[in-house]
Amino acid sequence: MKVLVVEDEQGLAESITDYMVKDGYICETAATFRDAEEKIHLYTYDCVIVDLTLPDGNGFQIIETLKRLIATTGVIIISARNALEDKLKGLEIGSDDYLTKPFHLSELNARVKSLLRRRQFGGHTEIRFQEIVVVPHTRKVFVNGQLTTLSRKEYDLLLYFLSNVDVALTKASIAEHLWGDNIDSADSFDMVYSHIKNLRRKLLEKGAADYVQSIYGIGYKFCQP
Repeated sequence: MKVLVVEDEQGLAESITDYMVKDGYICETAATFRDAEEKIHLYTYDCVIVDLTLPDGNGFQIIETLKRLIATTGVIIISARNALEDKLKGLEIGSDDYLTKPFHLSELNARVKSLLRRRQFGGHTEIRFQEIVVVPHTRKVFVNGQLTTLSRKEYDLLLYFLSNVDVALTKASIAEHLWGDNIDSADSFDMVYSHIKNLRRKLLEKGAADYVQSIYGIGYKFCQP
């Protein structure tokens, strides 16, 4: 899943991203209101973690802008401000959670996972699509009851497909989801094709139907064959 951390305290931002990257997230950071606003206009995120106090603006403005653009993105506010009015305002304008500093990174991570389950998969602890079952807590995938070993990118790709069943996804959107700010390291769409080919092969080997459909001139769609 792709997460944007909007936090001007460099040490905290690095601690959050390091912790979440180790847990399999793709994380990007923004230290200013301007940087955050630019990123949410250019890219799509599953969750945005935002501090209320920024050097050139405030987190409430980021949330309001984000909700105008993409209402489905989850939002968690992190702030040293513990005032009830701040919490109420955050909820009113579209945030999903409010965490007061200081906090344990494990708690933030748990709240992000819970938010993503609610937002994308109806709160279920298991994600099911036909004969495919994904257990996000353990990052395990089963096809027809058989454990299916996927690489990190293949797993992220499968979750992205399951979050967008019957949606035509461009190669560019897939590459952005898999690599985030490091998309340039992919050079071309060859890596996207390689990961999709490997994921498709592994699913077919376990007896899954061929759900990954190529759309000429656009990209791919995960759907019933």
